[in-house]
Amino acid sequence: MSFESGNNKINWASSHMPILKKIDERFSVEKPLKNLTIAVCIHLEAKTARLAEVLHHGGASVLLTGSNTLTTQDDVSMAIEHRGVQTFAKYGCSEEEYTNSLDSMLKKNPSIFIDDGGDLTNRLHTHFKHLLPKVLGGCEETTTGVIRLKSRETNNRLHVPMISVNNALSKCLFDNRYGTGQSVWTAIMNTTNLIVAGKTVVVAGYGWCGKGVSMRAKALGAKVIITEIDPIKSMEAHMDGFSVMPMEKAAPIGDFFITVTGCKKVISTKHFSLIKNNAILCNAGHFNVEIDMEELHKVAVGKTVRKNIQEFTLPDNKKINVLAQGKLVNLASGDGHPVEIMDLSFALQALCVEYIKSAKLKPGLYNVPKSIDQKVAELKLQSLGISIDQLTPSQVEYLNAFEI
Repeated sequence: MSFESGNNKINWASSHMPILKKIDERFSVEKPLKNLTIAVCIHLEAKTARLAEVLHHGGASVLLTGSNTLTTQDDVSMAIEHRGVQTFAKYGCSEEEYTNSLDSMLKKNPSIFIDDGGDLTNRLHTHFKHLLPKVLGGCEETTTGVIRLKSRETNNRLHVPMISVNNALSKCLFDNRYGTGQSVWTAIMNTTNLIVAGKTVVVAGYGWCGKGVSMRAKALGAKVIITEIDPIKSMEAHMDGFSVMPMEKAAPIGDFFITVTGCKKVISTKHFSLIKNNAILCNAGHFNVEIDMEELHKVAVGKTVRKNIQEFTLPDNKKINVLAQGKLVNLASGDGHPVEIMDLSFALQALCVEYIKSAKLKPGLYNVPKSIDQKVAELKLQSLGISIDQLTPSQVEYLNAFEI
């Protein structure tokens, strides 16, 4: 990998991110982020680099690291450094090196930060508490990160204002569903080179990400089974035409297993003995805890049989294949979400950073302001050449009358 290949990746992403281009044009002139130091902890690849570049053009000093040990693209990291963004990540780093990269950014006293999964937020609150009074706020990109933030807030341990970018409609309806759905299957198919049509796919979790993964599996010709703990989501999966059952019942049937729950040990010891020979297991949740890899290593002998595929042989000689070491498969074994999808999510991030600077928020968890959410959607429609109806004054008056 080289600076040139990383540069080409960033340029390609940039050419397909029209919303960020519009924001970049304004940021470059107005410099709304002047005098800010912004720390960004997101999977370090081309789309993330483009976000960092836009923030830099807005006047900020930008620090960038990855949010997973296997998702940094070193050539992109090298290229974005040449564009004025300081990076701290490398592919395949140890957990200690990963933590050190977070600490290195925090030692530079960022005033605003963008997190993906909550590790940077957690590090700030536990090892850099002295910085908390000076932090204006942060943004969280993922469902897992928002869950961690809600827990902090509930227990009165959230000491900075945080915006839940993940929950914005322009994010979760598209990034979580269409982005995850496509990128997970692109990674699986490119890694395994196996057919999906006619196979049985078990998807653990039927949130927005699970819906996207299931929808794409169905489109590829697979039979889809959903495992869930939520009765309402289970009913929704049933109404959407999928089979619903516990993991223990699904384990002997599935050919592909994809976890996307945010919880740990969704596939564990009791399931390994039930899963059929040569089944494919992978995880699309943020942390590598959904498949119990620690226990699998204890009970089986593993070896790498293909790039990003580990084959585990159980005592009964049955083989189970795990992709990307049980880590986030669409990024650890692929390029992540499609560029146009991340244009939506990262446009939200850029505008929310600008909002945090001026809003003077108190510590707590906040939704993305509706005006920002709608602005991003409007810019996306404009880039597609799509126009929509507008309410007339009399229609506005009619609808407002119901609010009296």
